[in-house]
Amino acid sequence: MSRNLLAGIGAVLWLGASVPLVAAEPVPTGPPNATDQTPAFPAQTRAPALAPEPALQTTRVVAGLDHPWGIAFVDNDSALVTERAGRLRRVKLTSGELSPPIEGVPEVDARGQGGLLDVTLAPNFATNRQLYLSYAEPRGDGRNATSVARARLSADGTRLESLAVIFRQEPAWQSTRHFGSRLVWDDQGHLYITLGERSLPGPRRQAQSLSSHLGKVVRLNADGSIPADNPFVDIDEARPEIWSYGHRNIQGATWYAGKLWTIEHGPRGGDELNVPEAGKNYGWPIITYGEDYSGADIGAGITAHEGMEQPLYYWDPVIAPGDMTIYRGERFAGWQGNILIASLAPGGLVRLTLDGERVSGEQRLLTSLGRVRDVAEGPSGALWLLTDATDGALIRVTPANN
Repeated sequence: MSRNLLAGIGAVLWLGASVPLVAAEPVPTGPPNATDQTPAFPAQTRAPALAPEPALQTTRVVAGLDHPWGIAFVDNDSALVTERAGRLRRVKLTSGELSPPIEGVPEVDARGQGGLLDVTLAPNFATNRQLYLSYAEPRGDGRNATSVARARLSADGTRLESLAVIFRQEPAWQSTRHFGSRLVWDDQGHLYITLGERSLPGPRRQAQSLSSHLGKVVRLNADGSIPADNPFVDIDEARPEIWSYGHRNIQGATWYAGKLWTIEHGPRGGDELNVPEAGKNYGWPIITYGEDYSGADIGAGITAHEGMEQPLYYWDPVIAPGDMTIYRGERFAGWQGNILIASLAPGGLVRLTLDGERVSGEQRLLTSLGRVRDVAEGPSGALWLLTDATDGALIRVTPANN
């Protein structure tokens, strides 16, 4: 008997030690904003709610962070954390000791949704001490865009050395919104960068243009050069860095089971979970399962179009997704292969179970934490969260009985 069938008859059973309970009804969220839209296939939205809610323990390891955005684990007892104002800090995970700002961070435009964003370590960081930062880079005359820089962390961990920009999003725009941008490595050492479409009606249309980096996922080699097998390298006037297009504002991404998984903000409704494939078009702003903030349709108000991909899952109302991870550890029994998503609104975590690449269940956790910007699996299988506030925190999450 399948898990979905059990959900349909309202069963509440344990299917062995590691399979979660599933209830018949979806997570209660209220009515959708776009009331006349319907999903393309069953459980594309409002999947059955997972039950019961697990008992979790949260420990505030660091407080007083100014809108922290990204985290990268250096070893079993330390991590790097970004703050949007333009600070990179090192934190001791056991003691909560927080370093002074690391020197040598590039200048950022911290207006609106900008600033210093993600951080990731090079796959061979242990030997070369290289790391990568994404940030909103000022480009003059009020314009800005997402850039990525590579640098070496000094031996004493106090400064960045040999910093060089390896990617600049083009065109720059006079906007303070929708910069993306997560940094994700694949198994071959390629770097994926997620890029927003800058939100405004003018630039958002460029999400459909291959001559622009707006609203794209791009794929680079570690030195910033372009992989020879990128999908548009041989197409005149296309940006050869592009991997996939038609995205709105992807702020969550991870690599799992040989594929890139992403989650992006919709407008009012229409947050999307995708597995972006080479050269494919994910529809924004032509198709969306949301509506504009005014309540008006986006474009023609359609949710499907030939040549455009459907999301694996969508939310209406939104969860306002920050980062995401797919759990690999052992500490949370039965969570292996589950998607964990940071939620900015209503806040906390969203947990999804999968049947292949289809969502089979959903759960909301830790909503009392408010705006969660990042979620990452750290040493020993614990989860680490960053809360998005002027008094932001780094929080460790473990099972309450562990």
